[in-house]
Amino acid sequence: MTGVREIEARAAEWIERRHFGQWSAADQSELDTWLAQEIAHRVAFVRLNSSWQRTGRLAALRGAVPQAVQPPRSERGWSRLFARVAAGFAVVAAIGASTAYYALRDNTTTYATTIGGREILSLADGSQIELNTDTVLRVSNRTDRREVWLDKGEAYFHIVHDAAHPFTVTAQDRRITDLGTEFTVRRESDRLKIAVLEGRVQVEENAQKSPVLTAGDTAIATRDRVSIARHVPHKLVKELAWRRGMIVFDDVTLAAAAAEFNRYNHTQIIIADPSVAQLKIAGTFPINGVKGFSDLTRHVLGLRVETRDQQISISR
Repeated sequence: MTGVREIEARAAEWIERRHFGQWSAADQSELDTWLAQEIAHRVAFVRLNSSWQRTGRLAALRGAVPQAVQPPRSERGWSRLFARVAAGFAVVAAIGASTAYYALRDNTTTYATTIGGREILSLADGSQIELNTDTVLRVSNRTDRREVWLDKGEAYFHIVHDAAHPFTVTAQDRRITDLGTEFTVRRESDRLKIAVLEGRVQVEENAQKSPVLTAGDTAIATRDRVSIARHVPHKLVKELAWRRGMIVFDDVTLAAAAAEFNRYNHTQIIIADPSVAQLKIAGTFPINGVKGFSDLTRHVLGLRVETRDQQISISR
C-alpha cells in the first residue's frame, strides 16, 4: 500500500494538473481510476481539493520549482518527486493537518466520496451509513463510543438503537443524537439540514438541546437559529432518491435544480439569464443526467442551451 506522503503528493499533483493544465477527458478517466484504487486516494484528494478551494494556495505551487534551468536528466526524477512531495505538504499545511495526523489525533477512520460518488458503510453494531456525493465522514475507532463527524456533504443513517451507547453525529457546532431512528444530515457552508424518516433524534448546540425531532420533521440550522418543519413522508423519500442514483424535482426553480445537478457532476449548469432562474420544473432524472435536463429546458421550456468545455449555459 502506498505511503500517506506519496498519496498526498500524488493528490496534489492531480489537483494542480486539473486547475492549471490542459485538462482532458482522458485525464479525468485516469484520475477516476486512481481515485477508485483505494479509499485513501479519495480521502486525500477530497481534503486537499477542498482546502485549495478555500484558500487558493495551490496556485503558488506553480512557481515553487524554477522552470528556467533544467537539471541533468539523472537528477530530474528526484526533482519531480521532491516537487510532488513539496506540493502535497504545501496544500496539507493549508488544511492544518494531514490525513494520517487526523487519524492519529482523533483515533478515527476517514471515509470520503468524490463528486457523483456514493458509498455504504456497515458498522460493527449493524448500523449503516450511506455517503452521498462529495462527502467526508470520520468514524470513531473507540469501542466504548459510537461517534461520527460529518466534515462535508450528506449522509443517510440507519442506526441500531442502543440506549447505553447512544449514536451521535457532530456537524458544524451541533451534535445529533440517535433515539432509535433513520435520518439524513446534509452539511452546507451556511446551514445544516436534518431530516428524520423514522424514530427520533435530539439536536444539541453548546449543550443546549432543541425539541426532539420525530418522523417527518426537518430541521434547518443556521448560525442564528434552528427552524423545524413537518413534511409528509413521501416528500422525504423523494429527497433520498440519490440513494437510487436519481434526483426528483417537484415544482422547484430552475436555479435550484441546476444547483442540485452541480453537486453530482463535473459538468456544471450555469443559469446565465436571471429571468429564467425562477421558472419551475418537475421530473425525475439520473444524477448524471445533465444532458437530459438541458434537453428538457431546450425542448419543453424553449430556452437557449450552449455547451462549452465543462459548462452548460442556459438562457432565453
